[in-house]
Amino acid sequence: QLGESGGGLVQAGSSLTLSCAASGSTFSGYTMGWFRQAPEKEREFVGAITWRNARTYYADSVKGRFTIATDNAKNTVYLHINSLKPEDTAVYYCAASLFIGAQIRTEYPYAYWGRGTQVIVSS
Repeated sequence: QLGESGGGLVQAGSSLTLSCAASGSTFSGYTMGWFRQAPEKEREFVGAITWRNARTYYADSVKGRFTIATDNAKNTVYLHINSLKPEDTAVYYCAASLFIGAQIRTEYPYAYWGRGTQVIVSS
């Protein structure tokens, strides 16, 4: 199971760290992805990290502001967002996939999903 936390109402320009705690299964060989879905928009890829070697992948739209990291001891993946913008308002989801490569930028390889955490950025 995956459980996100850390969302909330924040001011534009501030920073926020979202957490994704993995439990009930071993995700050590998985790729952990972050996605977001803004109101009336399709869910989109934000970034991903491999547990094995902490290799990261980011969508071009968030590169430089978003950072993904893992804490193996806590079995937790983090998404740190800097310089938040109103357009970052969305429900953020974490997901787990056994795949690597370009396909991890799409939803389809991800077998496990959390319920999401809401982030609202006020201007």
